[in-house]
Amino acid sequence: MKKQLSLNLIMASLCVAPVFANAAVTQEAVVKHYADIAHSVYSDSLTTAQSLDKAIDALLASPSQATLTQAREAWKKARVPYQQSEVFRFGNAVVDDWEGQLNAWPLDEGLIDYVAQDYQHEMGNEGANANIVANRTIQVGNQKVDVTKITPELLAELNEIGGSEANVATGYHAIEFLLWGQDLHGTAAGAGERAYTDFVVGAGCTQGNCERRREYLKAASELLQNDLNWMEQQWSADVKGNYRAELLSDSAENGLRKMMFGMGSLSLGELAGERMKVALEANSTEDEHDCFSDNTHNSHYYNEQGIYNVYTGTYLRVNGQLVSGPSIHDLVAEKDAAAAKDIKAQFDRTRDQVHTLVDSAEKKQQAFDQLIAAGNKEGNALVNDAISALVQQTASIEQAAGLIGVNNLNPDTADHQF
Repeated sequence: MKKQLSLNLIMASLCVAPVFANAAVTQEAVVKHYADIAHSVYSDSLTTAQSLDKAIDALLASPSQATLTQAREAWKKARVPYQQSEVFRFGNAVVDDWEGQLNAWPLDEGLIDYVAQDYQHEMGNEGANANIVANRTIQVGNQKVDVTKITPELLAELNEIGGSEANVATGYHAIEFLLWGQDLHGTAAGAGERAYTDFVVGAGCTQGNCERRREYLKAASELLQNDLNWMEQQWSADVKGNYRAELLSDSAENGLRKMMFGMGSLSLGELAGERMKVALEANSTEDEHDCFSDNTHNSHYYNEQGIYNVYTGTYLRVNGQLVSGPSIHDLVAEKDAAAAKDIKAQFDRTRDQVHTLVDSAEKKQQAFDQLIAAGNKEGNALVNDAISALVQQTASIEQAAGLIGVNNLNPDTADHQF
């Protein structure tokens, strides 16, 4: 993780000047390169999900603290490219319509498996304690479902059962819960502490239903790979009639608008608003993004890195390869070199500020759930500073959009006031 961060910082420092300073950069070339970056990001997301699946297989073949730890580390590595993909959500309906099955949160984990007796769930959610792992049939409102055989298809059908968005049966966070269990530490230090014996077959099984818990984990992992494979194909240059072809057949102006809207909406409404402001104002660990693993600081940082990638036309792949090409920054620099320098500097400041959340977790042992605790003035201020930087970055995105002819951008605020 630290190696990935340092390489990203080195890569970004090289992107101050336009990549193609000696030749005019076209809008069409920038949009095409945006599609190339998207394909690389989703390809890496698929590759790391496949590595996660292998680690899950190793855990199920021989449950131990070592194999559980290795599966958890593989999950964290899988989050690195995926979180950088979220910048493609807003503006690209094909991504936004698909994303919920992979990354929906917060979730009522009692739908999936056992929880503590004082577990807090969404009010009125009739599926909040269904416990698929412990039952062959579940009843949610008037809906009765046979869950005897846990398959990827079944889990997909159970998402939002009973009409509640908190009923999340699939994706990264369902897998996260199965690997870590609930984080019962509140705003104190510590993540989930699920025992590896929850996956042991036979007499050593803890909490019961270990066979079904194993089946659930494997089915969720298979579905994650299937979904990522589909999206990787949507951005591939080798597949005819996919979303990439649709995007590139449209006008370059519309493509640029999608790029800028995606950056602004993730920066403002989603990251500053839904993922930071909501949790901070409520001092709520239930609204923490990676709440079982305490990996939230990294997820926030890589969301910001994804925004940075699109603006600079760069992406550092998990194999160390740097993808680089014509960018929005190049287009802005051609219009106003001084403004481009200022805008890039704001992107650098914002990314550095969001990275302070990573520094807090790794150097000071204060993760995001501790920073948002009531009474933690220093931690609250750190999160507030990150929110403020993201708001300022969004203003720079709007400025850049205006300079290249994308007016009235109106990034999504998710109904938050800043």
